[in-house]
Amino acid sequence: MKYKCLVLDHDDTVVKSTPTIHYPSFIEAMKVLRPELTPYTLEEFVNYCFDPGFDDLCRVILKYTDDESSRQQEIWRRYTGSVIPQFYKGFSELISNFRASGGYICVVSHSEKNRILRDYKKTLNIEPDMIFGWEGEAHQRKPNPYPLEAIMRQFNLKRSELLMVDDLKPGLDMARSCGIDFACAGWSHMIPSIVAYMRQNSDYYFEDVNALATLVLERQ
Repeated sequence: MKYKCLVLDHDDTVVKSTPTIHYPSFIEAMKVLRPELTPYTLEEFVNYCFDPGFDDLCRVILKYTDDESSRQQEIWRRYTGSVIPQFYKGFSELISNFRASGGYICVVSHSEKNRILRDYKKTLNIEPDMIFGWEGEAHQRKPNPYPLEAIMRQFNLKRSELLMVDDLKPGLDMARSCGIDFACAGWSHMIPSIVAYMRQNSDYYFEDVNALATLVLERQ
């Protein structure tokens, strides 16, 4: 295999979840916490998640207090608890084949660990080797390098042996902070400005999961 470890984002990389789970839950919370504001469109929400990232969207742009952030998360958890997102076509096979070949599967996501575990067990009946989710301290979440550094320590891996796969800029920034190859999950993109940025700055830009599988499994 070209890489020994796949570091996967979850939402809109492995599973399709923003249009059906994260965006509607965010809009419900926004109507409760900032009723004076016009709710963001899906495109506006995705753009903010792209840059500066979801954490700064809540803390810096919307200026949620700690209590308001807790309320937002309560609404979000209600949505994530009631809807199980579907894996993108081809990802189940890719993960199963990569694991069967001796590779490590790690997840670095802004979803919570228990939801990620649920999705993997429901779809694949496996658990990732390591998961870093939203429940971690702020410095342990992407785009901070902590998750990648911890993965390399845990499995005694070189930087060249990891591939980060994500659809948005925080994952790209995290990979760059550690000198790790980055593949963009272009199959979830719908905004031309994001496509252009990620094409220009990623090591690989894939429009479908099969192209990613060809790279990491070294198919001919």
